[in-house]
Amino acid sequence: MVNNTFRGGWLIGVLLLSLALIGCPKQSPQQMRYGTPSTGSGTSGMGEAEIGEGERLQDRVQEDGEGGPLQDVFFSYDSFELSEEARQTLQANADWLQNNAEAKVEIEGHCDERGTAEYNLALGTKRARAAQDYLITLGVPAERLSVISYGEELPQCTDANESCWQRNRRGHFSVLR
Repeated sequence: MVNNTFRGGWLIGVLLLSLALIGCPKQSPQQMRYGTPSTGSGTSGMGEAEIGEGERLQDRVQEDGEGGPLQDVFFSYDSFELSEEARQTLQANADWLQNNAEAKVEIEGHCDERGTAEYNLALGTKRARAAQDYLITLGVPAERLSVISYGEELPQCTDANESCWQRNRRGHFSVLR
């Protein structure tokens, strides 16, 4: 009798915990880090009031078009190796950074939806660091670069096909100031 009561109590506890977890709203990594989603303005979610007038590159970033002044680099499936095309893109990004010495950049590592969340976070970090390391070899000071991994959490495309997955396997550059 005691054994059946214990099982029933355990089952009720598991069910209550499951309901509590399901009911909790999930925030994106960017919401957790900055408090609000990024507006895509090139300031990574920071409002204009939070950035000093002399520190802001907002006007210059907007002049460079929708994607900003720095272009994304893309990676093969399950890889953080830089392709020749990625190296050329990073060279152009390094040229811009050298001409804009006040700019600091956060390199975001992203993955497609395949693989575990933990694996994709680690792979995203490796991708961001590969881009960072290459920019440093091109003469960009390390103190101007930071990395973060979002893994699979902030996809550009949500279709389940190779062309969409390719767009999500990227290193994205956000000009912080």
